Amino acid sequence: MSRIGVFICHCGENIAGTVDVAAVTKAALDMPGVVHAVDYKYMCSDPGQTMLKDAIVEKKLDGVVVAACSPRMHEPTFRRTAEEGGINPYQCEMANIREHCSWVHEKGAATTAKAIDLVRFQVEKVKRDHPLVPIRVPITKKALVLGGGIAGIQAALDIANAGSPVLLVEKSPSIGGHMSQLSETFPTLDCSQCILTPRMVEVARHPLITLYTYSELEKLDGFIGNFKATIRKKARKIDEKLCNGCGVCQQKCPVKKIPDEFNEGLSNRAAIYVPFPQAVPNKPVIDLANCTYYKTGKCKACEKLCPTKAIRFDQEDQIEVHDVGAVVLATGFKTMPVNNFSEYGYGKYKDVIDGMKFERLASASGPTGGAMKRPSDGKTPQHVVFIACAGSRDRLKGVPYCSKICCMYTAKHAMLYQHKVHGGQATVFYMDVRAAGKNYDEFVRRAVEEDGVKYVRGRVSRVYEDDGQLVVKGVDTLLGAEPVEIRADMVVLATAVQAQNDAEELAQTLHVAYDPYKFFAEAHPKLRPVETNTAGIFLAGACQAPRDIPETVAQASGAAVKVAGLFSQPELTREPIIAVVDRQPPPVFSHCVGCFLCKAACPYQAIEEEQIKNRNGDVLKVVARVNPGLCQGCGTCVSTCRTKAIDLQGFSNEQVFAELMSI
Repeated sequence: MSRIGVFICHCGENIAGTVDVAAVTKAALDMPGVVHAVDYKYMCSDPGQTMLKDAIVEKKLDGVVVAACSPRMHEPTFRRTAEEGGINPYQCEMANIREHCSWVHEKGAATTAKAIDLVRFQVEKVKRDHPLVPIRVPITKKALVLGGGIAGIQAALDIANAGSPVLLVEKSPSIGGHMSQLSETFPTLDCSQCILTPRMVEVARHPLITLYTYSELEKLDGFIGNFKATIRKKARKIDEKLCNGCGVCQQKCPVKKIPDEFNEGLSNRAAIYVPFPQAVPNKPVIDLANCTYYKTGKCKACEKLCPTKAIRFDQEDQIEVHDVGAVVLATGFKTMPVNNFSEYGYGKYKDVIDGMKFERLASASGPTGGAMKRPSDGKTPQHVVFIACAGSRDRLKGVPYCSKICCMYTAKHAMLYQHKVHGGQATVFYMDVRAAGKNYDEFVRRAVEEDGVKYVRGRVSRVYEDDGQLVVKGVDTLLGAEPVEIRADMVVLATAVQAQNDAEELAQTLHVAYDPYKFFAEAHPKLRPVETNTAGIFLAGACQAPRDIPETVAQASGAAVKVAGLFSQPELTREPIIAVVDRQPPPVFSHCVGCFLCKAACPYQAIEEEQIKNRNGDVLKVVARVNPGLCQGCGTCVSTCRTKAIDLQGFSNEQVFAELMSI
C-alpha cells in the first residue's frame, strides 16, 4: 500500500490568492494512498524543505507530491530534498497549480476544483513511480566555440585558461567580429582595437586553443559530454604554413575594385585580401567570385610573385571531425539591411549612412584615416543628423523590440563627430533614451551638456534632398508635435540589431530553441540565462539578444564557467527519463517486431539495432535498443511504435492513463 505525502505551497499570494489552499489540503487527505497532507506559505524555503524531509521519515512515506509552481523551476530542488529524506528522487512529483491554475483563472470554486484535480493526477502517477538510477556517461573534456567575435574570444580564453582544450570556429577569414570594426567604445571612449587586438593575438598563441577561421560547423551529433562536431575548413587557396603575410599578393593583384566588406563598402580591396591590418590570422584568402583566374582561367599574378610560393589554386575544402563535450554559441548579430529605409533615402543619397559606416569613417584604420568626410564628395560635414531607433521598436519593419545599444552608440557617434569637427553641429532624433548600464546615463548627459549635441524628441518621417543638401523632416514632441525640418550634410541611421541570416538553420542543426526573431533562446531567463534547452550547449553574446560589449563579455565568461563546471566532473550524471524497449532474453521475445519506425523518427539518433541470438549464436530476431547516452526522453519513439513496445521511464503509458482515469 502506497504511503504518499502531499505538500501544498501558497507561493505567497501567487497560488493562495486564487486557490483555496486549505480545501486542496483537505481533499488530498481523502485521496487513496495519501497518508499526510500539509500546506505552507513557501515550500521551497528552507523551513518548507525541512518539513518535507521530516515528514518522509516520521510518516514513512514512499512517495511525495509537491503542489506548487512549475517543475521546470523547482523539481530538482524537491527531488534533492526527497532524496535527503530517504526516498528515491524520482518518486517525487510536482503538480503545477500556479502556471496551470492560479495564474490563468479567477478566484473561485472552479479554480480550487482544478487545483485538486491537478494534485490527484500526480498522486495517481506517483503510486506507479519506480526507483530510477541516474545515467553515468564519460565526458570529452574539449569545448567547441562557434563565433570569433569578442564573445567567442572571451569564452575560448576562459575555458582554455581553466585547463581544457578549445576549438574556436569563425566563418570569416579573421576573428574579431563587429568589435574589430569599431572606432571607440562607450562609455569610456577607449580605442576598440586597443582592447580587442591583444585578445585576438592571445587566442592565436594559446597552446590549448585551436583556431579555425574561414570555417563552418557542418553537423553536430551526440549529446552533452559526447558531441561529435563536423567542421568544414574552407579553402583559402593559400598554404597557411608557407605564407608569411608579406602582402605582395595583395599589392600585385590586378583586380582591386571590389567593395571592402570590413569598411562597409566605403573603400575597395583586391581579389586576394586580408580583411584588415590587425587580422588574426594575418593570412590572405582568395575571393573566388572575383578572382580573374577562377573566372577566365588566366592571370595567376599572385602565384608568380609570391616569394614563399604559398598560393594553392587547387586547394580543396577540408572536413574534420572532432569529439567535444560542450558547445558555446557566440555567433553574434547583424544590423538591419539598409534597403528597409527607403523613406530615409538610403541607397538614393550617398550621404545617408548607417552606424557601422560611421564607425569606419571615424576609425583611424578606416578609409579616411579617421578624418570626418562624407561619402559623396569627401567634404567635411558641418551638420550631421543622427536618427535613433531606425527599424527598432517598429512593428511595421518586423522589429518590435529595443535593440538596446543604439541610444548609447548614437550618443558616442555624436560625441566623436563633435570632437573631430570643431564648430560642427550634431543633432539626434530619438524616441526616448535608454541608458541603463553603469555610467551610461552620465555618458549621454555628457554628450548634451559638455559636447553640445542637440537632442530632438520625435520621429523622422522623411529624408529628401534639396539644393544639394539633405533635409530631415520630423516632429518635436516636446514642443507639442511641432514640425521640424533640419538641413544636414550627412544623416546617420542607428539601424536595428537582428539575428544572423543563418541563425534559424544553425539552431535546427544544433536542436536549440529560438524566438520569433531568430535569436537563440535560453533555457530559463533568470535561473539558466546562458544555457539552452539542449544540454551541453551554452549561449554567449548577441546571438541570444542585442547586447553591449560589457554584457557580452560577462555572459561569455558565464558560459565558460558552465563549461568548466561540466568538465570538472569525472563523469556526467544524466536524468534516467529515457525510453526503454520491452525486451526479454530468449526464448521470451519482446513486443518489438523490428520495424524500426522509431529509429527513423528519433531526432537524437538514439535507436540502435540489436540482434537477438540463441545459444548457438544464430540470429533469431533484430529488435530496437535505446542508447541511454543519446536518448533525451522526448517520447517521439513511444508515440511512433505501432506495437507499443516502447515506454518512457517516469512517464509510462500506465502512469499517463492512471492520471487521465483519476478524473
